[in-house]
Amino acid sequence: MFLSKLLGASLALVNALTAFAAQNQLQQITANIGPNPNNVGMFLYKPSKLASPLPLIVAIHYCQGSAQAYFSGTQYATLADQHGFLVVYPNSPRSGSCFDVNTPQTLSHNGGGDSQGIASMVTYAISTYGVDPSMVFVTGTSSGAMMTNVMAGSYPELFQAASLYSGVPFGCFAGASSWNSQCAEGDLIQTAEQWGNEVRAAYPGYTGARPRMMLWHGTADTTLYYPNYGEEIKEWTDVFGVSQTPQSTVQNDPQSGYTMTTYGPNVVGFSAAGVGHTVPVHETIDLAWFGITGPVAGSPPMGGGSSSPPATTPAPTSTHPTTTTPPVQSSPAAGTVAHWGQCGGIGFTGGTVCQAPYTCQAANAYYSQCL
Repeated sequence: MFLSKLLGASLALVNALTAFAAQNQLQQITANIGPNPNNVGMFLYKPSKLASPLPLIVAIHYCQGSAQAYFSGTQYATLADQHGFLVVYPNSPRSGSCFDVNTPQTLSHNGGGDSQGIASMVTYAISTYGVDPSMVFVTGTSSGAMMTNVMAGSYPELFQAASLYSGVPFGCFAGASSWNSQCAEGDLIQTAEQWGNEVRAAYPGYTGARPRMMLWHGTADTTLYYPNYGEEIKEWTDVFGVSQTPQSTVQNDPQSGYTMTTYGPNVVGFSAAGVGHTVPVHETIDLAWFGITGPVAGSPPMGGGSSSPPATTPAPTSTHPTTTTPPVQSSPAAGTVAHWGQCGGIGFTGGTVCQAPYTCQAANAYYSQCL
């Protein structure tokens, strides 16, 4: 009898220790999570102490990366230990480890592709772990940043806020077999309304709230070039129906060389001078933006995530950090800069006078545009 009790107690202790260990390491989830047509891998970090209500961050890796690499290379898991949120790390299912950001399936709501698999991870976490549906957030770097834009566009009802590092606008790679040089090199320029229409077409008829967007990009990025930053701003300000003229511009925030611009409570941008591909992840600012923590030094203002009518005001255009100088961009001669063209910024040597009736307006220290 004593031996039986001892063995029972030992087994219970082993089970408890096993469960505790599983809660404090990256776990691959092999259960049926729901529709996942491309078989995107689901990895979960679950701290031993969970917050109530329980938030979730979906953290998406870069090309040539993995769920494990993003788990090890960012501080989200460490911060999860402090604040009690879950982290899901999707794992790309294909050679090269990039995500599907180009097919019609992934760029539409419940259309298939990688985006539907990641959406299933969110709904699985809500039903299985008790995640609060009003506290789900998404972030990513490079291909993961591109995928973050896709998730915000194709599944806006699932996320309250997003933060993306060195990506391209939603739909920028649309139709490409895999890589789109025109987009990557910053040559795919559209109006704000055209970009906004790409997002709206992903989920026709959707009128609910959309995730607040925080965008980071380096001026010296030669993989996904800097003009993509301006195109993202155009896209999301149009979706939220706000002006593409910044409401505020703050230099050296959150650190030297960074410029923070705000476009109302739902769109915030960080331009990183001289930083290449990619901008380093700023996890504590992400958590403040998400509302998991209170505001921290250098964090943007918190805001609501409600959607707004389309904008009618024109907009600005536009894996690891480098310290090269911003590329010099050419422009027409003075007095001939067309509508949407660049007309100023640090390191810029082109024309500075816009064609009538447009005027040169600064988006940040490194980019001014004829609006």
